[in-house]
Amino acid sequence: MLRIYNSLSRKKEPFEPIDPANVRMYVCGMTVYDYCHIGHARVLVVFDMVSRYLRHLYGRRHVTYVRNITDIDDKIIKRAREQGRPIESLTGSFIQAMHEDAAALGVEPPDEEPRATLAMEQIIAMIRALEEKGYAYQAANGDLYYDVSRFPSYGRLSGKRLDELRAGERVAVEEAKEDPLDFVLWKAAKPGEPSWDSPWGRGRPGWHIECSAMSTHCLGCHFDIHGGGLDLQFPHHENEIAQSEAATGCRFVNYWMHNGFVRVDDEKMSKSLGNFFTIREVLESYHPEVVRYFILASHYRSPLNYSDRHLDSAKAALTTLYTALRDLELPGVAAVDSDPVAKRFYAALDDDFNTPEAMAVLFELAREINRLQNSGRSEAAAQRGLLLRQLGGVLGLLQYSPQRFLRQGGGSAAVDGLSVEQIEQLIAARNEARAAKQWAEADRIRDELKAKGVILEDRSGETTWRLG
Repeated sequence: MLRIYNSLSRKKEPFEPIDPANVRMYVCGMTVYDYCHIGHARVLVVFDMVSRYLRHLYGRRHVTYVRNITDIDDKIIKRAREQGRPIESLTGSFIQAMHEDAAALGVEPPDEEPRATLAMEQIIAMIRALEEKGYAYQAANGDLYYDVSRFPSYGRLSGKRLDELRAGERVAVEEAKEDPLDFVLWKAAKPGEPSWDSPWGRGRPGWHIECSAMSTHCLGCHFDIHGGGLDLQFPHHENEIAQSEAATGCRFVNYWMHNGFVRVDDEKMSKSLGNFFTIREVLESYHPEVVRYFILASHYRSPLNYSDRHLDSAKAALTTLYTALRDLELPGVAAVDSDPVAKRFYAALDDDFNTPEAMAVLFELAREINRLQNSGRSEAAAQRGLLLRQLGGVLGLLQYSPQRFLRQGGGSAAVDGLSVEQIEQLIAARNEARAAKQWAEADRIRDELKAKGVILEDRSGETTWRLG
């Protein structure tokens, strides 16, 4: 049985969906004012993996995965002003870029992708419900706030007491809220900012209410899983619980999942430190599946340390798996999940999505394939290769042909200034030198390619190459 670490209870719990025929998961998506960075990549890949495994367990049509887009907030307004462009133009371009980055990483599109600017009706309706039930008040500055004192269990997700939280809060001069912990539901319109009509005058929603309104609209007032980065646990997810349960009278979410932080060379990732990398920048140097492998090689709740050294290790590891598949003619008959190796793979994922343990099973299978190949049992090797491919697919890995990946595993069709065409020409020249018994020239070409990271392998009268 699948067990999930629930951030709310702080322990692993058996996963029991509300409705096994409709497993529902919501994940906080991106605020689209810039290109996605490696931290966003972790959220995208981790919950894509979770979604894939849930679909494996319950069937593709029985899982609904919703990931929202925040397309209106202070950062977006500021960036649009800086660039002198309409907000819709700014957000539209970065939404497209996000979709491109996600697709490159093998992330499947969510079933629904609501946008805040298209959910104003639901947002206003939830705020009205909060006001009618006495959880909201309008301050002198025109903003509408959530009254945290009315929600006794506030702080249970973060594990903090209200007095501790208040001690660490600062109230901005322009805010008129009654308690430092109260948070804005609706912001009164300011000159030059986008705004919408509401019962409290023109304005725009606060960030927290957007997710509550969109998630309950898409999935109902009570659903199975809510996920996101650990940085969202407080105050964003804490506030979501307070406003959602107050507005609907229902328990909001059964299982809360949070992926760990991303660090760069053991330091916090930050633009000010100059160690901030967008997905696009990383993909200029590394194959997208290498990046995906790197993210899944660590347990989703643990910190992830980004460095070229770790990505190089991920590339070498993934190359090992693809090399085991390279010369196999995979059969068309599907592998069987009841296989003992498959059972161990799934047991690892059942243990709170333990991808490092699941990957260890893949390498064990790769070693078995190599042994079968070396002993001349190619048919048995192909059967195990099919299982390797199938299990890798559950993680969104091993989705390329081995030949394609091994030739482009560095993330580019060119290697150290050499195009694929040039590499093939050098290999042809080497083959001509060997045929003419010009061994020194043949060795020179081989060494030249090796120095540029291209490894040649001569097998059964044929020369193949891969990136080293």
